[in-house]
Amino acid sequence: MTNQKAEGRRPSGRLVIRNCRIIDPLNKRDEAGDILMEDGRISALGKDIAPNGAEAVKGDGLVACPGLCDMHVHLRQPGREDEETVESGSRAAAAGGFTAVACMPNTQPVLDNRGMIELIRSLETPLCRVHPVGAISKGLEGLELAEIGDMAGAGAVAVSDDGRPLTDSNLMRRALDYCRMFGIPVVSHCEDKFLSADGSMNEGPLATRLGLRGIPSAAEASMAYRDCRLAALTGGRVHIAHVSCAETVEVVRQAKKQGVAVTAETCPHYFCLTEEAVVGYNEAARVNPPLRTKRDVEAIIGGLSDGTIDCIATDHAPHSLEEKEVEFDASPTGMIGLETALGLCWTHLVEKKVLTARQLVEKMSVNPRRILNLAGGSLEVGKESDLTLFDPNAEWTVDPEKFKSLSRNTPFAGWKLKGRAAMTVVGGLVVKVD
Repeated sequence: MTNQKAEGRRPSGRLVIRNCRIIDPLNKRDEAGDILMEDGRISALGKDIAPNGAEAVKGDGLVACPGLCDMHVHLRQPGREDEETVESGSRAAAAGGFTAVACMPNTQPVLDNRGMIELIRSLETPLCRVHPVGAISKGLEGLELAEIGDMAGAGAVAVSDDGRPLTDSNLMRRALDYCRMFGIPVVSHCEDKFLSADGSMNEGPLATRLGLRGIPSAAEASMAYRDCRLAALTGGRVHIAHVSCAETVEVVRQAKKQGVAVTAETCPHYFCLTEEAVVGYNEAARVNPPLRTKRDVEAIIGGLSDGTIDCIATDHAPHSLEEKEVEFDASPTGMIGLETALGLCWTHLVEKKVLTARQLVEKMSVNPRRILNLAGGSLEVGKESDLTLFDPNAEWTVDPEKFKSLSRNTPFAGWKLKGRAAMTVVGGLVVKVD
């Protein structure tokens, strides 16, 4: 199925990455040097580290940073193992340079109790750390809170009804209250279903021309505003998922200025694509929230640049070919993203000087871990050796047939990108990508 490898191995002894560019935002480090690892931990940082018997990896021209962390993926297990599994998703993550992911609860059955959280944790592979996100409401039905305390105790790093908006404001208020007690955030899928109705793309002249029902940006922004106000009321932490429009960026920006405990993420498709990608009824470009306008893309880029948007996540959403290749407005929403995210971000943000390399590492590694209270996010002596080694100059063409994911639904096939993972290290396990 693929020419790429994403297999893990444990070095027989010490491993040193020589002469790489080390980027560690938490420790204000951006310099050339060596990284020595042994027994699953970083044992030395510096120049010309060459202990006897250490296995050496040439890092010339490569960047080493704290392992990338995607705080928003869909792994489909249990229920839709034909589209993705924890194992295949972990391999896709490793191939994309990620050492950790947080998986959403809209599986079949839903991750809404301790047993389901424990199931996901039992399926974790050594290739990537998998952190389950529990449901806010039982069965994602929006009627009754799930057992948030039990799930947090079993290892849930957040709660979310992602894929479905929580329309009951009082239930969202209570969720924020409970999650404050357990120190985890509420990840909000912001969508007013009465406004989005049965829409399938962004509302505007293009939707009218294509004969498709549109979704206004107000459907997202109005719910983001509600959730920011509820976070202010409760003191809870809310994280706004997959920000797609200018109005939501401004809602988050103003809430942060007011001291509200709000964070936000966007996805590569919201700063790399506009609604024009839908022309030709391209099902691969159907996502929720939908792709928006050039003005919205510019606002997303501005929000990334000024820090309003904290993270870049993929919202990796695998779908089978049979499901996706139907009439546009009948196809499921979502695209896969784990294996293209780094290249898209480096090409469209760093190469275009929207973000520095250090700022990109913050948004793809440091900030997601901070929001989810995860260990890691820095390269320090004595810390576990979770890191990503990537080649910022590697030029490659997106070929879905070479993906590790079980699904192929991407609008980026054939795109030429710059920047690609070369290796990850997860707790001492070396995962080489060829």
